[in-house]
Amino acid sequence: MSAPKTALARLGDHAPRQMPPREPAPPREPARGDGGFGSLTPERARVLMLVAARPAAIVLLVIFVLVFGTLFAAHSGTTGASGAIAASWLAVHQVPLVIGKTGIGLWPLLPTALMLWLVARECDLAAEPGCTRVDLAWIVGAAVGGPLLITAVCLAVADDASATMPLQPPRTLVAFAWVIGLNLVAAVVGIGARNWREFTDLLPIPLPHWVVPGLRIGLLSVWRLLLVAAALTVVSFLGHWSRIGDTYHTAGNIFGGLGLTVLSLAYLPNVLIDAVGLLLGGQVHIGAGSLSLFGIEGAPLPAVPLAAAVPSGPVAAWWMALLVAPAAVGVLGGLDCGRTSRDRPAAPWATLTSAAVAAMVITLLGVVAGGELGTFGRIGPNLLLSAALAFIWLAVAGYVGMLGARWFTPAGAATAAAAGYAGTVADDEYDDYDLEYDDDYDPAYESDYEDPESDYDEYDDYDEEFDEDYADDYEADPVDDNTVDGELLEEDEPVFTARIRQEPADPDDIVDAEVVEATEADN
Repeated sequence: MSAPKTALARLGDHAPRQMPPREPAPPREPARGDGGFGSLTPERARVLMLVAARPAAIVLLVIFVLVFGTLFAAHSGTTGASGAIAASWLAVHQVPLVIGKTGIGLWPLLPTALMLWLVARECDLAAEPGCTRVDLAWIVGAAVGGPLLITAVCLAVADDASATMPLQPPRTLVAFAWVIGLNLVAAVVGIGARNWREFTDLLPIPLPHWVVPGLRIGLLSVWRLLLVAAALTVVSFLGHWSRIGDTYHTAGNIFGGLGLTVLSLAYLPNVLIDAVGLLLGGQVHIGAGSLSLFGIEGAPLPAVPLAAAVPSGPVAAWWMALLVAPAAVGVLGGLDCGRTSRDRPAAPWATLTSAAVAAMVITLLGVVAGGELGTFGRIGPNLLLSAALAFIWLAVAGYVGMLGARWFTPAGAATAAAAGYAGTVADDEYDDYDLEYDDDYDPAYESDYEDPESDYDEYDDYDEEFDEDYADDYEADPVDDNTVDGELLEEDEPVFTARIRQEPADPDDIVDAEVVEATEADN
């Protein structure tokens, strides 16, 4: 009887099979030097300066060009240019302003999104693999500190400009809160987008294995809802094409028409977020009126081309079919959770996490996408209703999709996808190893040691083979308290090596023996 090519055995006391211990991760080294950013060098200072100044400089340059271009196109003087630049910087950070007697809190999101992308990109370039907590703290501090300093200057300029132009400076704490919050989110996203494994290693506690898949799929679900909302907006815009000409009547000239077009494009992300609220079955407030899939209460709209996409009513019966969109997105999210996590019907933690993350992101987007717009009142989605509906749709439909993934997806494919997260964000490091070991090595182990009567008892199989193959070649008296070391061998002609040691009462009594299996050619 030939011995199997792979053998893992421990003789003597018949101890249970032990998993090989995982090698500890090498200690994390700073990206440059041993002191991190705590001991500033010219190179580190240059990196921090770029993080703090480059995104803000690009935004200010664009604002400068737009403000002076608008003033020159209107044949106006440059008296209020400084106040307009300061107000534009605050508007990019979504800070509510009062111009004359009109309060504006609904600012376009496209400039804000571009500014946050610049900050996230700069933080991503600065946070090289191997950064320590001190390094990341310096990067985040630079990303927030630079815009905060410019905001303080803009507040002072707005205060001075209020004497010559109808601009009231906002409250300092409100302005600082918006600037800190937006830039902090951008810095965290920039650091964690590419180096999320290193980022989670810096957390004080290990993350459960279902957090990262749930976070990724939750963000993916929001992205899918935005894509569906974009398609819905385009269809509605084309369906109300006849209204667009009326909105350009007040433009006056070509520069006015160009300004209305740019303004509509800048507000496009706001409209998409409102459309997501509609798809979920929620409600969008438009001043005293409202808009939903179940009813429309009319209200005046701003005279911009993008407003032509807003339906005026009445509600059509086929609008109810739009509720299929969040259900389909939820099912797709559940399928992704079933394929890339260990979710099962009794513990759908990744599915619930993705639904919670999506609901939270939709709520945050609704906060920045809505606000007061002068005499039109507040325009924006119903935040609480949108968050609740998002969680319900994605959790319930996601659970159905997760069940479908478990029923129709091969177990090996789901486990292979889930193994990508093993070892980095797990409650217990040995849980991840057990999953990988069982999936990768058990089939080969069972095929080599298949014995239904002993239920794959490795020690009985090994003893039986040992007695049949080596009874004539190996003879030794029973020795009490002997230990045998076995090792995993992957050879064409396996070699079993055993050492039998007696208690160290007398060094001369220790006997070493080696058993080598003869090949068929030798026989």
